[in-house]
Amino acid sequence: MKGLVTSGSRNIFTVSLEHDPARPPLECRIKGKILKDSEGFYNPLAPGDRVSIEAGPPRSGTGMILSLEKRRSVFTRFNQKGGAPQILAANVDIALLMTSPASPPFRPRFLDRALLQADAAGLEAFIVCNKYDLGADPDVEERLEDFIRIGYRVLRVSAKTRAGLSELRALIDGKSSVLVGQSGTGKSSLINALLSASKFRVGAINEKYDRGNHTTTMAVMVELPPGRAGAEAGGFGAGEPGPGGRAGTTRLIDTPGIRRFVPDGIKPGDIIFHLREFAPLAGTCTYGLSCSHRTEPGCKIMEAVSAGVIHEDRYESFLRIRDELSGGKYAD
Repeated sequence: MKGLVTSGSRNIFTVSLEHDPARPPLECRIKGKILKDSEGFYNPLAPGDRVSIEAGPPRSGTGMILSLEKRRSVFTRFNQKGGAPQILAANVDIALLMTSPASPPFRPRFLDRALLQADAAGLEAFIVCNKYDLGADPDVEERLEDFIRIGYRVLRVSAKTRAGLSELRALIDGKSSVLVGQSGTGKSSLINALLSASKFRVGAINEKYDRGNHTTTMAVMVELPPGRAGAEAGGFGAGEPGPGGRAGTTRLIDTPGIRRFVPDGIKPGDIIFHLREFAPLAGTCTYGLSCSHRTEPGCKIMEAVSAGVIHEDRYESFLRIRDELSGGKYAD
């Protein structure tokens, strides 16, 4: 039988049966504990993975995962604690990169890293600024406008007041999306608002450090039925079927809050090709692709920074990520 992984950790995964979605999901383990095509990852499977399974005894609610189907997309990060790439979501179309204007503080360099990863994964990425009912200071607005200038769509939303939810739902309808953001930005609250239900537990901000507590402990997929959920979130249409999905199925994967995003699988020399305003200038410096973009005369990247084509903070972020992936120790 074919199944869809909706959650799980270590060697136990919840799998829904795609041929029989009304049947309760099965609690499955990997047969032999080694899964081909997932070796070397911190976690062998993630929500969105499609697998072949063998059901256990009748009414046991269990099964064994036999094999993994080829992934059409995968969104990862490097898990420093585990020392290996971690799969956050598989077979998704869209990366929704969550931030907030305050509480926790706005972190554009987190967005730089997540946008870099999304581009390397070939995913369409949107910046979702939640908690916009709290307001945003001029510095936050300036950075958001710069992301718009370089070609990213920014959605200013509020899970609390429901502002912007219709626009968001229109973007994700009929597709599979992954929500990625730092702790406390309100990923689970946003899904609850889209569902008009309290499906996910929501945590409070840690007042001492002004950052979120880890409420979501593992990635979880939820489906938004186009009819009921669509109407409740603003009255939008049914949408088209996502690749590999049932007609009208909208899937969202909520991931645990990430305090520090380390890109995965990107060579230091390739970073420039995955940053939208940097890529057209790659190789045009006097020293070509060997330019360090720090001190060389004729560096087109530094000239673009001086001309305002590249934001100073994005330039600094680029240097830090490159140094980090080259073996340096820089904080984001």
